[in-house]
Amino acid sequence: MTNRQLIVMRHSKAEAFAANDHDRELTDRGRLDARDAGQHLADTGRVPDHALVSSAARAVSTWRAVAEASGSTADAVVDDAVYGGSADVVLEALRTVPEDAETVIFVGHNPTAASLAHDLEDGHGDPTVLQAMLSGYATSAFAVFQVEVPWAELASETGRIVDFYVGRA
Repeated sequence: MTNRQLIVMRHSKAEAFAANDHDRELTDRGRLDARDAGQHLADTGRVPDHALVSSAARAVSTWRAVAEASGSTADAVVDDAVYGGSADVVLEALRTVPEDAETVIFVGHNPTAASLAHDLEDGHGDPTVLQAMLSGYATSAFAVFQVEVPWAELASETGRIVDFYVGRA
């Protein structure tokens, strides 16, 4: 059994409009909710040591707030491909995570985050936690998976859900 954990997070609440979708920033509530999510990660001993983040302003700002609140010092890999990419694109990017990373966070968008989380679940996770995830992937929500395979082998049904949390300040 490994200590590998993957956190699949949807960015926090963002402004409705900007010059373009990529530049939409977090609202005040979004920043507070992201900090709450980060505090939950710290409280549960799940401080990320590696981050894969969409290049959209709202995802980068979500990561910064989560990192600050959780105490994470991980440098984020900010990736344009995962901004508009499917769950398969994100999975491919996650397969390049350094093998010594133990707690990895992906911060992105829906429907990709929810799709990835549903795809990763191996069917043996906590039923209550799984039901919470299936009830909706709100802004600032994240699912935590225990991962037993090397990052390079991450695929469908290779994670077991152990936590689902929606950051709300």
